[in-house]
Amino acid sequence: MYTVMNRILVPADGAAAFEERFAASMRATLPGVDGLLGTRLLRPQREGGVYAAVMDFTGEEAFAAWMRSESFRAAHGPSEGGASADGAGGGVEMFETAVSVDA
Repeated sequence: MYTVMNRILVPADGAAAFEERFAASMRATLPGVDGLLGTRLLRPQREGGVYAAVMDFTGEEAFAAWMRSESFRAAHGPSEGGASADGAGGGVEMFETAVSVDA
């Protein structure tokens, strides 16, 4: 499994609107993406913390294909008011699963 995590800085007063835009974007652009196993938006537990968007792919090739796709462009295009649905000021990190334990 190949996991991509995007850390997104969102001002506390814009958190609710960000969550709504982000969820709508994920629902509209991610169904049917080849190799996508699942995705989550993680809310920070302290005000002013950083959100994390986590996407699990079957492998790096599936992630790279998504990055070149129309789905990716649609998810990361400007929304109303010119703001991107994925926020700003974050950083993307990539991981390969080393150990996985099912519950």
